[in-house]
Amino acid sequence: MNNNNNIPRRDFLLGGLLGTAALVEGCSEPKNPFAQDEVVLTGEKVKLLSVDGQIIEIDRAFLKPVPDVPHLSNAEERQGVAGKKFIMVIDLARCKNLKKCQSACNHMHQVHPGQNWIKVLGMEDADHTAPYWQPTTCMHCDEPPCVKVCPVDATFKRQDGIVLIDSDRCIGCRFCMAACPYSTRVFNWEEPVLTQEVAEQPYSCETSMPQKKGTVGKCDFCPDMTRKGELPHCVSACPNGVFMFGDLNEDSVTNGAETFRFSDLIKDRAGYRLMEDLGTKPSVYYLPPVNRNFPYEAGLENENSEETKK
Repeated sequence: MNNNNNIPRRDFLLGGLLGTAALVEGCSEPKNPFAQDEVVLTGEKVKLLSVDGQIIEIDRAFLKPVPDVPHLSNAEERQGVAGKKFIMVIDLARCKNLKKCQSACNHMHQVHPGQNWIKVLGMEDADHTAPYWQPTTCMHCDEPPCVKVCPVDATFKRQDGIVLIDSDRCIGCRFCMAACPYSTRVFNWEEPVLTQEVAEQPYSCETSMPQKKGTVGKCDFCPDMTRKGELPHCVSACPNGVFMFGDLNEDSVTNGAETFRFSDLIKDRAGYRLMEDLGTKPSVYYLPPVNRNFPYEAGLENENSEETKK
C-alpha cells in the first residue's frame, strides 16, 4: 500500500530520507532540542519524514536551521555521502512539457545557452499508440559505460550511486559521450556564460560549477543540495510532481508534496528503466503514462514556443 502524504513543498525537509531534519522528542514541555532556551511556538505546523518512514507533525519553531555545508575537498566530493543510494522516479502520466525542470537546472548550474542537461522528449512507442512527454536525465547507472571508457578518471561513480564529472581532469576526448547509450551528455564548445560570483569561486565537481570550455557536462543529481537535505532543482521546480527523488536504502522517494515507499510505487505502478537489456542498471525509474493528468497536446504550445526562440 502506497504511503502517500501531502506535505507543503516549501516546508518539506528530507528528514530521515537524508538525515538532516530535526526530530522532536517529548513535546509535553516545548523545549528546543538544540538549545537550552525556551521556544516561542509559532502555531504553524510542519510535516517531516522520520527516520522510520513515518510522517510526524511539529511546530515550525522546533526546526533546526540547516547549516551551510563546509567546503569539501575533491577527495570528499568524489567519495559521496556514506550510507546513501540515491534514486529518481519520473512519473510520465504527470508531465505536461512545461520544461520547468529544464529551466531550473540550466539556471542553477549556469548551463551554456543551447545546452540542456534535462531534455523533455515527445515519445510515441508505436504508430497507433498515444504520444507522451518523457523528461530524460543522466541515468546515474550502477554499471556506467561512461566511467569505463574515461582515460583520465574524470567521469567517476560515487559510493552513493551518483555519477559525476570532474572538469579539472576532463580532457574533452568525448569518449564518455560516445559510450552513453542515453545521449544525456553535452560538450561545452564555447566559453560558459557565468556570473562574476560563480566565475570567481573555486571549481567543485559536486556543484558542477563553474563550467569550463572544452569539457563535458551533464545532470549531476544536485549532490550539493542532497548534502543540505534539500531536493534537486528539477524536483522542486516541477509544479506537477513529475520528479521524485530519494534513497534506495530508505526505500522512500518524494517530490516534496508527496512521499512514497519506493518498492511499492515501482511494483504497483509497473515502474521500469530505460534500455535495461544493456545491463547499465540505471538509478532513474519511469512510471508509464497511463491515466494521464494532461493530454499530449497540452504540451505542444510550449514546444512550439521553444522552436520559435531558436
